[in-house]
Amino acid sequence: METIIPVRNKADYNTVVDLANRIWFEHYNPIIGEQQVSYMLEKYQSVLAIEDQLERGVMYYLLIHQNAPVGYFAYSKKKESLFLSKLYVLSSMRGNGIGRAALSFIEAQLKELNLKKIELTVNKFNLSSIKAYEKMGFINIGAIVQDIGNGYVMDDYVLEKSVK
Repeated sequence: METIIPVRNKADYNTVVDLANRIWFEHYNPIIGEQQVSYMLEKYQSVLAIEDQLERGVMYYLLIHQNAPVGYFAYSKKKESLFLSKLYVLSSMRGNGIGRAALSFIEAQLKELNLKKIELTVNKFNLSSIKAYEKMGFINIGAIVQDIGNGYVMDDYVLEKSVK
């Protein structure tokens, strides 16, 4: 049984930062390289970055399995959709339905907000994540390249899932 708890305080922010460092270096080094991973972690997953995102309305949640944090996710409300900006699970815990539990929670939020779809971006070379999202009903609706500064870009597919 997974527990999903909102990120509310410095201890929670630090838990997210710790999970992000563990997950991102392992998962993204082969895809985008250690330097870009370090840059993105500082820019998007530091305590200050998380505090700023929360102030701007981004909702962060921790995924707890057997009383231990094993992942996290974050989303924000757009005009007609929820943008799922983060969904990360420790590699040792993947395949246990944790990501699916997070997505079910997000779909419930979608319905509460009377929205119809979830959008996300995923690196074009992150094949395992693309496959997982497609298995959960997302479809590829296009590609986007975003300049994130310091000479780096995010070269992503845009995926979408409509929920009735």
